[in-house]
Amino acid sequence: MTDKKLKIYTKKGDMGETSLIFGERVSKDHPRVNSYGTIDELNASLGLATSFTKNRRLTHILQEIQNELFNIGAELASPRQLKKNTKEYYSLQEAKIPKLEKIIDLYDEKLPTLQTFILPTGVTGAVALHAARTICRRAERAVVAIAKVEKINPNIIAYLNRLSDLLFVLARYLSKQSGSKEIHWKKD
Repeated sequence: MTDKKLKIYTKKGDMGETSLIFGERVSKDHPRVNSYGTIDELNASLGLATSFTKNRRLTHILQEIQNELFNIGAELASPRQLKKNTKEYYSLQEAKIPKLEKIIDLYDEKLPTLQTFILPTGVTGAVALHAARTICRRAERAVVAIAKVEKINPNIIAYLNRLSDLLFVLARYLSKQSGSKEIHWKKD
């Protein structure tokens, strides 16, 4: 028996609709699709940042986060899970948030205290992490928008909030490790 390869295209989205995990059809501009699409964009941006990172520990941390983002995307694409309290799909647990906080604290203690805002500059990996941080903030805003009208796991919002902090700290850490000087924002 041979495995039949599935085609990449289905033609089911040609009229501007897509399916959520349990089959519900929604417009491609539906807030849920926007939120998990932004999570996907964040995930890809972390992949880009990882490609510029030679530090194996940071690569491992970022890849674990990428996997978590796939889980979060799946949770956002399955609204019936919360409505029916089903455990058929992943649900982000609150314990994931302190894990991010520990990593933030670990790397932040290696950095000088900030006295002012800094420009998102530095080595390529650091700049890629700064870009990922801004995408993370946009993803957080998209999930907050859904939470105003639908039931959303609140751990997702907290996780994204903490993740953007972590990406900021890791960007600063990479810049420091490379010897790049932080450029402070100058108020004119």
